[in-house]
Amino acid sequence: MTDRPSFASTSLPRHLLRGMVGFGALIGSFALLPVFGPASLLLAPIGLLALRGCPACWAIGLVQTISMGRLRRSCTDGRCELEFRPKQ
Repeated sequence: MTDRPSFASTSLPRHLLRGMVGFGALIGSFALLPVFGPASLLLAPIGLLALRGCPACWAIGLVQTISMGRLRRSCTDGRCELEFRPKQ
């Protein structure tokens, strides 16, 4: 177990759904501003909640979710390599 934070979701469809809700709400909160006025900004916290507060962290989590269990790092004689193992 590493002590680095993990932003990955348990499944790719769940992660993508979180992204659609999060980015949709963030974009909608500003795009609907001329129509609904400042009330549309109430969508922004919903978007940030879906993205767990950080759009960049969501993107990192997407990469982690896709590569979960497929990337292995091995170090021998002071040389480290990243190895990709296809899903079986």
